[in-house]
Amino acid sequence: MSKFIPAPWWSLFLLCFWLLLQNEVSFGTTLLGLILALVIPMYTLRARDHRTTMHKPWLAIQYFFILLVDIILSNFNIAAIILMPRKRIQPALIEFPLELSGAVPITILASTISLTPGTISAELGRDGRSLLIHALNVQDPEATVQQIKQRYERRLKEIFQC
Repeated sequence: MSKFIPAPWWSLFLLCFWLLLQNEVSFGTTLLGLILALVIPMYTLRARDHRTTMHKPWLAIQYFFILLVDIILSNFNIAAIILMPRKRIQPALIEFPLELSGAVPITILASTISLTPGTISAELGRDGRSLLIHALNVQDPEATVQQIKQRYERRLKEIFQC
């Protein structure tokens, strides 16, 4: 039974959430929700191998709100670039040296960079010690690296103590 339903509470949550998203509850939507609720945990089972401990949860909440503000401000910056086509952009590929260790903190940093409009994490270095970042508008690549280190990586190192 545990192989077929590896995470029963997660499956129940997914099914309930699916049903809440639907406009009506019918046999078809319930069946599809049940299938998804069983299949998704099976495919995400390997992700549970990367367990990590959050040492400072209050700092994680602060991190979330900093990220939220940065996403909103970045959206305005991108809108300004789109609305003012004469404004010259300077795209850049930046190799970001990682001080973080651990799959989960590195994944969170890469996701944070990709969630912020105008930047995307393109690749993790083969040695796992750098991220290749594409940024839409960069005047000074070193200043961008320092900003990411101070704004995100430093906090993640504190949260996960890595």
